[in-house]
Amino acid sequence: MLGVCGGYQLLGHSYTLGSEEIPGVGLLDVRTVREDGPRLIGNVAIEVELNDRAPAAERRVLAGFENHGGRTHLGPGQAALGRVLKGHGNDGRSGVEGARSAATIGTYLHGPLLPKNAWFADWLIARALGVEERALAPLEDTLEREAHLSACRAAGLAGP
Repeated sequence: MLGVCGGYQLLGHSYTLGSEEIPGVGLLDVRTVREDGPRLIGNVAIEVELNDRAPAAERRVLAGFENHGGRTHLGPGQAALGRVLKGHGNDGRSGVEGARSAATIGTYLHGPLLPKNAWFADWLIARALGVEERALAPLEDTLEREAHLSACRAAGLAGP
């Protein structure tokens, strides 16, 4: 399951807005609070390691756009989706973005996430089918690679 922005927030335990607390479904050990201060807006890039046994060379970059007012805090055992390279991430301070637990992923990267990160779309499809990525027939994705590179450059990275 992939939750983006508000969907991410509601995959957690709650979203607190002033004195009102909106319950989430609790699939991720996160809580989001709308704090005073500016919205976290801009191009963002994060480094992810989707295979827990992958060597550092297999870390990949997800790039997108974030626009959220909530500050999402991970519970003590909750893994982040990735490490912020550029942008704000979950709260503008922790250096992490999103959350991942088993087959559930939450992220603030929209703008749009999957077309700008075709490799991630492939990973999600392979995971949903229960196969290795290499089992998927390769597609011509030159435009998608260019969209990814453009999103990385927009976030301030020279390239992934």
